[in-house]
Amino acid sequence: MKLVRTLSIGLLLAFSSHSAMAQEEALFMTPSLTPETALAAASAALANCRAAGYQVAVAVVDRMGVVQVVIRDRFAGAHTPETARRKAWTAASFRTNTSDMLELTAAGEAQAGIRHLDNVAIIGGGVIIEAAGALVGAIGVSGAPGGDLDEVCSLAGIEAIEEDIGF
Repeated sequence: MKLVRTLSIGLLLAFSSHSAMAQEEALFMTPSLTPETALAAASAALANCRAAGYQVAVAVVDRMGVVQVVIRDRFAGAHTPETARRKAWTAASFRTNTSDMLELTAAGEAQAGIRHLDNVAIIGGGVIIEAAGALVGAIGVSGAPGGDLDEVCSLAGIEAIEEDIGF
């Protein structure tokens, strides 16, 4: 009887500590950009492209790829807001800059199928936004005469908020 009581107490303690651990692991907290910070990044990216003579659209998404901000300059093409959003979504979803995905997803490569997924845009200009080592979102720019130039504007947008997000 003493052995059964000892086992019962041991199982109860093990279950209690497991339940406490499970509760701690059932939820997690993630940092997010405020709408104001997302807008500041988008505005800075737009200003950078405009200063270089490019009419673009800029999209900022949260860590899950949900749009926070889209800005389209007055003469940017009709396709640019959606392309900017897709670039930002792709960067956030795959947690890497879109320019880093160009070779990995090229025709004949093992990851080439990624290019055929919905919402994916494997074109330079989608850049992840990190704060203190955590992904907090991504920015996409579309409309400059090349993805490499779109990326320069995206990076300018991130640079504008680095101090605010504790980069």
